[in-house]
Amino acid sequence: MTDTPNSASPYSDAFRVAPANAQALAGLRMPLVDAMMTQRAVRRVYPDPVDDAVVLNCIELALRAPTGANGQNWEFIVVKDRRVIKKLARRYRQGWKFSYGGLLRGAGDRDESLAKVIRAAQWQVDHFTEIPVLVVACLRLTVREGRAPYSLMPHAALSGYWGSIYPSVQNLLLAARAMGLGASLITLPLWRVTRARRILGLPRSVTPCCVVALGWPRGRYGPTTRVPVEQVAHLDTYGNRAWLDSASATPC
Repeated sequence: MTDTPNSASPYSDAFRVAPANAQALAGLRMPLVDAMMTQRAVRRVYPDPVDDAVVLNCIELALRAPTGANGQNWEFIVVKDRRVIKKLARRYRQGWKFSYGGLLRGAGDRDESLAKVIRAAQWQVDHFTEIPVLVVACLRLTVREGRAPYSLMPHAALSGYWGSIYPSVQNLLLAARAMGLGASLITLPLWRVTRARRILGLPRSVTPCCVVALGWPRGRYGPTTRVPVEQVAHLDTYGNRAWLDSASATPC
């Protein structure tokens, strides 16, 4: 590694060399609010290996998240084999070409913040085979977990089903952030789920939901910019932005 981290930042945690396991794991003592306030998608990462202990700690904390009816029906495929990653990279490029890449390229010309996102995502597409570790988060689809493969589900059941994986993925992302490990959640490598199953050796009863790309960051985490909560919080019914109205009425 050659990039120099921004040492002037209080959130400077880009590594010139991969940290020792003890150093990385010590990051788990980071206060939760600090991890949440400085978490972002880190797509540019070094190809340096990430120790299994660090990855397994991320997954261990992912398992602490709740699941519907306490089904605990997640599965996590840790992918380090270059041959498998290359196959997923082809799926990623295909999905990027036919979806976001083509649709967003023009929009980025008019929106610099979106252009930055597109550049970071394009870097990840171009360098996907260099990413040291992928974690594919999956859910079992069996009658025991409340659903047979490919059966139709009402909205509430479907929402609850997918809701069993994403809390665990968020735990994984927060753990990665605390340890200074770059991480981003993506779905385009699963562009064709049947092909993704074949690449990963998954049975029909296991569905890949998303991919978390992990690696030591070339950039850094840091405070994020978000819209004010009053703009997105509605009281009782949509459109009743009671707190926004109160905030605008508050005298300076």
